[in-house]
Amino acid sequence: MNNKRYSSKWQRLQELLVVTLLGDIPTIALGPKLRNLIYRRIFARMGNPVYIQNGVEFISADCIEIGKGVYLFKGVRIDAKGHQNNRVYLDNGVAIERNVDIGCMENTYIHISEETFIGTDVCIAGPGNIKIGKRCMIAAHSGIYANQHNFTDPLKPIKYQGITRKGIVIEDDCWLGHGVTVLDGVTIGQGSVIGAGAVVNKDIPPFSVAVGAPARVIKSRIAKDLVTSSD
Repeated sequence: MNNKRYSSKWQRLQELLVVTLLGDIPTIALGPKLRNLIYRRIFARMGNPVYIQNGVEFISADCIEIGKGVYLFKGVRIDAKGHQNNRVYLDNGVAIERNVDIGCMENTYIHISEETFIGTDVCIAGPGNIKIGKRCMIAAHSGIYANQHNFTDPLKPIKYQGITRKGIVIEDDCWLGHGVTVLDGVTIGQGSVIGAGAVVNKDIPPFSVAVGAPARVIKSRIAKDLVTSSD
């Protein structure tokens, strides 16, 4: 136990030293190249090349894996919390815009797949597992929250009633508009479009267009004349 605690503290000290020394070197100078070269010492895995702007914060980088061609812009914060079962995985070609906050709690796996784009000021939070598929587009100010507070006992503060953690899946090629909220336990099917401001609290079938709070499906993206009979 003491060895694990010492190892964790040493890992955090390395992160703080590296990020403090290199994290704020301006992008116009050698900042991205230096970060790309030295940061790989503190991550579980880091591809090449990776573009990291100044002002990006990492916590528990040894639980974070970054593929090649990933872009992380100013103000991004990725917090893996230091729990040994946590993992944040950014696949090849992922782009994460400014001020995005990605956070784990215990036993959390957050996987953002190839060529997915995350817009500014998005929040992605465990502790439930979150899987975002390939080539998705998540617009600014959206929230993806893989937890739900229990509130069944009116005599007990909600804060102390615990949470559920069913997880969230957003399948390949989905587009979430500005300010969409996705709640715990939801699967958004492949190729779906979620309109701006929608609150998704139940599953959305593949190739659907959904709007509203709560979100409701208003049409399918699959034209009737493209659907062939199995007869």
